[in-house]
Amino acid sequence: MAPHLLPDVGNDPRRLVRLDAVHNFRDMGGYPTVDGRTTKWGRLFRADGLYRLTGDDLEAVRLLGLQTVIDLRTHAELEERGTFPVDRHPVQFHHVSVITETWTAEDAEGEDDPADFLERAYLSMLEEGEQQLAAAFMTLCEPGALPAVFHCAAGKDRTGMLAMMLLGSLGVLDEYIVADYALTAEGMERMRAWAEREFPEIYERIKNGPAIFSAAVPEAMLRMIGHVRQRHGSILEFVLKLGVPADAIERLRSELLD
Repeated sequence: MAPHLLPDVGNDPRRLVRLDAVHNFRDMGGYPTVDGRTTKWGRLFRADGLYRLTGDDLEAVRLLGLQTVIDLRTHAELEERGTFPVDRHPVQFHHVSVITETWTAEDAEGEDDPADFLERAYLSMLEEGEQQLAAAFMTLCEPGALPAVFHCAAGKDRTGMLAMMLLGSLGVLDEYIVADYALTAEGMERMRAWAEREFPEIYERIKNGPAIFSAAVPEAMLRMIGHVRQRHGSILEFVLKLGVPADAIERLRSELLD
């Protein structure tokens, strides 16, 4: 799906939570559903590395009233980089490792089409991490869990798979699920600019790593929605087959839809 055909979901000033060291913190409100409802603002957020929250960034996040933080990164990532600063901003913190190891340069050898690479990587991610994603989903359905944020390292891949499951189960139109995913491309640009300015060693790692890792092409998400529909009938049916109870999904809908 060409970017110019997607709805412009990034122009609402409520969409991006503007922070200095976290670059992809976004509100998932304002998305229309197949039955004419809309996702509520200020209830569910997706983000990148929240371990970087300090100072003014943390104060800005306090204003969101978060009750729950779900970290989808690996154990190694948490040990190396840290986690959400629960000691300074108490929340219900849940670590749900979707995959056991992050991608390596070898995984990208011979790959030149971002959509093809991400399609294969996401299919593998769903196969390995479907139960973990279901567990994260059910956590967000619990009474009192919202407002909540879920995140991984860049807020693109693991976060993107959970976002697809959540928005699809709410009945959000496909083009808005894809557009929500595609906004991450701008977040990756903000991350690169910040790293070049503040942390040259991180910037060098990004610059010298496979460029395909940073891609957020709409076609990849469109294909994933197609795969889920082909195998399970709908995103909702997929989530139900993973063991998420129908009443939990209905409770989430009541919390998140106008």
